[in-house]
Amino acid sequence: MSIDVVALKQQYPALRREVAGHPVIHADAPGGTQVPEMVIDAMTNYLRGSNANSGGAFVTSEETDALITGARKAAADLLGCSPDEVAFGWNMTTLNFALSRALARNLTTDDEIVVTMLDHDANISPWLAVAEDTGATVKWADIDDSDCTLDMRSLDAALSERTRIVAFTMASNAVGTIPRAKEITARAHATGALAIADAVHYAPHGPIDVKDIGVDALLCSPYKFYGPHLGIFYAPKEHLDRWRPYKVRPASDEAPDRWETGTMSHEALAGLTACVDHLASLGHGSDRRSRITSAMAETVQHEGGLSARFIDAVSRMAHVKLFGISDPGRLEERTPTFALTVAGKSPLEVAKRFGAEGVFVWDGNYYALAVMERLGLEDHGGAVRIGFCRYHSTDDVDRVTELLAAMG
Repeated sequence: MSIDVVALKQQYPALRREVAGHPVIHADAPGGTQVPEMVIDAMTNYLRGSNANSGGAFVTSEETDALITGARKAAADLLGCSPDEVAFGWNMTTLNFALSRALARNLTTDDEIVVTMLDHDANISPWLAVAEDTGATVKWADIDDSDCTLDMRSLDAALSERTRIVAFTMASNAVGTIPRAKEITARAHATGALAIADAVHYAPHGPIDVKDIGVDALLCSPYKFYGPHLGIFYAPKEHLDRWRPYKVRPASDEAPDRWETGTMSHEALAGLTACVDHLASLGHGSDRRSRITSAMAETVQHEGGLSARFIDAVSRMAHVKLFGISDPGRLEERTPTFALTVAGKSPLEVAKRFGAEGVFVWDGNYYALAVMERLGLEDHGGAVRIGFCRYHSTDDVDRVTELLAAMG
């Protein structure tokens, strides 16, 4: 079933904004998507009527407790796990530093950690810091620079019987590559290592089933899939119970609560539940989980069409260099996120010219420092990043590529 993008756009107030006489195209979706009206309403309604801290003996506190429980159920339906396997935090980066610090308790100078060149630095720097603190060794899995895919032979070479943690991305926020998460997890487990997945960029582009993948931890952020700024952390219950996070003494020692330091953003949790319900409303099925899975399957098909259209247009532009998978027969291996450079123009210059026309794109390294250094782009201002998502249309793609073509 095709997506009615015109009707979908009507649910997003920000998409009605105009610049230079044109409706804005938020082609900066990899940096954060816009939110539907129902998410905005859920957050403001909580603040208007139920705003309180949790654990109190009065009605607004009880409503907040129920809100937190509901948010866990929503996140569990999104990820395919149990509500007691979900914890929340300010963002993925903060959660990953907390996770890495907890796991560092059991690391020694004999241990090794594997990270990849494809990752956002939020899944690299925490492990570099852990290695510095514990004396553990960091090994790197390289990429194939011809198509910016993870080099599985390099991953295998980095793994050993001393490997304790393998940190990897489920999709590159820079070049769009979707690595084989289930296979990476299996290879990590074969050495006895934990597999830690960053699903921040992947989450808006495809279904997630943490049990099928088999990861030991997965982190993502709702602001990348039509929700508020927040971090979500999944780990199997036995891990959450066994691992020891740093926390204040009076806080609950029960998992997942003990992983949530300080008072949470309850309004953001209200927005999370609403954005999961929004995703579910776009699909079909007998329960929320099945409707989410259905909606994400439609998203994959729709975004594949956008990717094909964008790649076809860019392939005819001699002045544009695209990094990453460009084979139209391999679109299932990438998200509609594109890193590119324009001959004779810096990434910042391109982004400014696009912005003046009401098309918002990103420039720089977008915290994917390792990728940009590996591709030799970091010292030249990084790259232009153009990204699409479910609420983009083929007309949006055409307007973006017309602007690109005009820069030649």
